[in-house]
Amino acid sequence: MKKLLKGFLICSFLVLIGSGLSCSGKAADPNTVTLWHWMNDRHAAIEELASRYEEQTGIKVKVELFAPPDAYTQRIIASAQSRVLPDIYGILDKKEIFASFIENGFVANLTEEFAKDNNAWEKSLFAKAVDVNRFKPNNPQNIEPGIYGVPIDVTNIQMLYNKKLLEKAGIKTPPKTFDEFLAAGEALKRVGITGFVAGWGELWMADCFASNYAFNIMGEDKIMATYRGEVPYTDPDWVKVFGVFKTLSDKGILIEGIVTKPNKDAEQDFALQRAAFSFNGSWCVNVYHNMNPDLDYGAMLPPAMNSKFPLKIWGGGGSSFVVNNHTPNKEKAIAFLKWLTGHEQQAYLSESTKNLPANREALSSIPKILSQFASAMDDTTHPTIWKFNELPLVVENFDKGIQSIIIGEKTPEQVAAEVQAVKEREIEKAKKRKR
Repeated sequence: MKKLLKGFLICSFLVLIGSGLSCSGKAADPNTVTLWHWMNDRHAAIEELASRYEEQTGIKVKVELFAPPDAYTQRIIASAQSRVLPDIYGILDKKEIFASFIENGFVANLTEEFAKDNNAWEKSLFAKAVDVNRFKPNNPQNIEPGIYGVPIDVTNIQMLYNKKLLEKAGIKTPPKTFDEFLAAGEALKRVGITGFVAGWGELWMADCFASNYAFNIMGEDKIMATYRGEVPYTDPDWVKVFGVFKTLSDKGILIEGIVTKPNKDAEQDFALQRAAFSFNGSWCVNVYHNMNPDLDYGAMLPPAMNSKFPLKIWGGGGSSFVVNNHTPNKEKAIAFLKWLTGHEQQAYLSESTKNLPANREALSSIPKILSQFASAMDDTTHPTIWKFNELPLVVENFDKGIQSIIIGEKTPEQVAAEVQAVKEREIEKAKKRKR
């Protein structure tokens, strides 16, 4: 992708800017800002807010939906190649791809805008949501340090519990420790209730759950040391991480077929009360509402195993928009995003779409279940902000190893050894490429 974007007629942008043309080569309407997005569930709300903005300012915001996300991403790439990107859009890809868009001039640096009025705009938003769009000094992508995107909501991934099913099993409060969770699983089994469902047919979901416990068992420093190749996966702490999945499987807490279950199916299972616990992101509030409006449930952190290190959950910025660096309407696009992330607009967006607002001040207006998700934002982390990331092939083998443990094909020790072997091979390959 990075090579694909490089070489795009960058010099032609200078001509377009000087002539007052948009990236499409057509004269830009100074009173219309175009926004492309992929969010089916938020389209009506964004259109409503665009209408309100036009009433207040006289500036029309043309909102265009392209879904599903994969189709949207293909359109963005094709539009970048053809230099017909809109004024505002989102980049749904890894940090490296985000960087390539910046590197090729498709994304405006918004750092100065966020710093105005004593950093008022930045301070109004969740710091970790802003950080998803930030490139820090000495970043591996060699991007000029700064903020390049605007979060419109935030998200994190926690465990959910069904209040009625727990009550049926005599469980008065949701478990806070791993031992309490295992005891809850036994109590649920005694009354014929499945303990836990998750979309672990999607490898990233299992990886996320494992990451939670890796932080709790060994702490961030040791995790990063592992990614750097200084600590092997055969270390006892990593074996304990793999052991979490063996224990859950051996205790009969997991729903049948969990390793092949996509997240959508897992969401349906929990919404229809087929399991007492689940593992899902804050976006599930809207999903469960549509599937079962009467579902009575709460959110909680995964039950901790170790008091020495904090349990970290994945979270941060949910959906973000960037501004086309070469549109004559750049100032108007930025002005709209500032307005969109204001308190009142964020409260409306959260209420109508049941997503966590990016604006801290809007939290007072959100439903209780979303407040439970919001209360854990300080406990979040995410691979996009880590100092180091594991090699992709190692991650793939790590996650597939988890699935093999759950179905009883391999032991935690076997998977740890296999993952370490892959790690060592990948490190050796990297050394050879540098020679």
